[in-house]
Amino acid sequence: MRLIVRDRADRVLLVRHTYTAGWHLPGGGVDVGETAQEAAVRECREETGYQVDAPLRLVGVQFNRTYSNRDHVVTFAAEVDDDLSTAPLKVQALEIAEAIAAPLADLPQATTAPTRRRLAEAYDGAPSTVDW
Repeated sequence: MRLIVRDRADRVLLVRHTYTAGWHLPGGGVDVGETAQEAAVRECREETGYQVDAPLRLVGVQFNRTYSNRDHVVTFAAEVDDDLSTAPLKVQALEIAEAIAAPLADLPQATTAPTRRRLAEAYDGAPSTVDW
């Protein structure tokens, strides 16, 4: 699961992992008994400290062939009223080095290509791809 969290000023939450390079959307695996939407909200809270209470919309489902031969990534988006630049981001997950609110128009240079593709699909009308 991945979750795009965007505020009214077009900032999005991004995380930097301890084990791989680049800036990514918050997300992770689905626990037993959990829906995909519940997993996306939980992972965002664990990785950024931000609690998403807004409705989620499906952005797409992609196959991540580089990770395994059965890894599908479901991406959701939530538009929130909070100002993410002042939200108290507090990383709770050990694998996350840092969480930030970045302007969509000025993403960090190290933002990964898959993250940029999901944002373009969600907000720029880019066609959805089948691969992550």
